Amino acid sequence: MRVGLGGARQPSLRQALLVGLLLPLAGLIPLSAGLIYVLAVRPALDGLDRALTDMAVALSQIVEVRDGQAVLPLSEQTARALKADLVDETYFAVSDGAGRLLGGTPGLQPMAPALRAGDWLFFDSKLDGKGVRVAAHAMPCGASPGQPCLILVAETLGKRDAAERAVLLAALLGGLAMALPVALLAMVAVDRGLSPLRAAAVDVGSRTPDRLEPIDARTVPAELVVFVQAINGLFARLREAAAAQRAFVADAAHQLRTPLSVLRIEAARALEMAGQTPMRPVLQRLHAGAERGARLAQQLLALARCEGAELDPARLTQSLDLGRLAAEAAERWLEPSRQAGQDLGYELAPAWVVGDATLLTELLGNLTQNAIEHAGQGARITIHTSTKEGTAMLCVEDDGPGLAPAEREAVWQRFRRGQGAQGTGSGLGLAIVRDIARLHGAEPTLEAGEQGRGLRVCVRFTARPAPN
Repeated sequence: MRVGLGGARQPSLRQALLVGLLLPLAGLIPLSAGLIYVLAVRPALDGLDRALTDMAVALSQIVEVRDGQAVLPLSEQTARALKADLVDETYFAVSDGAGRLLGGTPGLQPMAPALRAGDWLFFDSKLDGKGVRVAAHAMPCGASPGQPCLILVAETLGKRDAAERAVLLAALLGGLAMALPVALLAMVAVDRGLSPLRAAAVDVGSRTPDRLEPIDARTVPAELVVFVQAINGLFARLREAAAAQRAFVADAAHQLRTPLSVLRIEAARALEMAGQTPMRPVLQRLHAGAERGARLAQQLLALARCEGAELDPARLTQSLDLGRLAAEAAERWLEPSRQAGQDLGYELAPAWVVGDATLLTELLGNLTQNAIEHAGQGARITIHTSTKEGTAMLCVEDDGPGLAPAEREAVWQRFRRGQGAQGTGSGLGLAIVRDIARLHGAEPTLEAGEQGRGLRVCVRFTARPAPN
């Protein structure tokens, strides 16, 4: 059992299978041991009975008939030889047809059963307070064939008790020797049978909203196919919902770009024509809002593209030079940095990676825009690209006010900005940078610039050889 949500005890499939297998086994092992005991002990005891039979036969060979009377011409030495035994005490008694004792132990004679000539009988009895096994045999003798002589041979139970204990121990050890491997094999079989379920659980647990491809039903047992198909159906519905959400965000951002661009341009023209009229502050706020809205629409579109690329890794297969991408985008950012009173410079070396040109250009644009907005007037901004020891690196560095170390992790989250942030940003720029970087197998870092001044944002990629 396992403790589930709310402290409830949840049934364990592994435990249920083991109980279903091992409980019957626990009942079958004693039964099989008992069967082995019964089958093995009987031949052992029969062998000991045959020893009594041999002694009775030997005595029957000694009995003689003289003048119509049965006699037992048995010497003392022969009697001792017949009774010789290292474990048990052995007794015998021979009587004629009239019940007269011819020789042996008198106390044994009263046990004589009524037998016909040629009959044998084995039974347990007591002699002098000791348990004995008795073999009785009737043989024709004397003048009256209808009154046979009776031979009784008895032996204490030492060898029989030892034989029964040995057979019982062997049966128990044999049952145990069979039970342990079977139990171990049952546990191994259950674990192996449940391993596809555990693998499927790990596979499902590793899925994210951006990784909802179906589970291969061919890798699971037939009993789990229906369950896997149900999960795949859920994944399909989630993919459709996520695709619809991304499509809505992309469409909305795309549709907003045109009216926001018109609004931004018209607000800029109105500012040029307004001069120093009382309407100028209003127009300035209108223009700033239009700029921010246009930038936000562009960032939402970038997020939708990034999430779409996560579901379509085939898009990330272009061989690209980060230095060339930065050079091609340089003209776009020179005028904004000039208007902000900043010095924007480039130190570009070849840095080849594999990825998506649109997304990497968006990554670079977000880093550059972030530096222009937050570095402040008079700041120096430098964009570096380089390759070293298998790492292609893209860095944007400024010597502005920088960012407190305690805030550096938080600003990677969406809609989070530093406490001293300037400009009209929405807090999406660095979040988009991290998403695009991780999509390309890279990891961005925030650190202080040279001599502890400003901020340096670096993205390190796995370098790829330049195409021929």
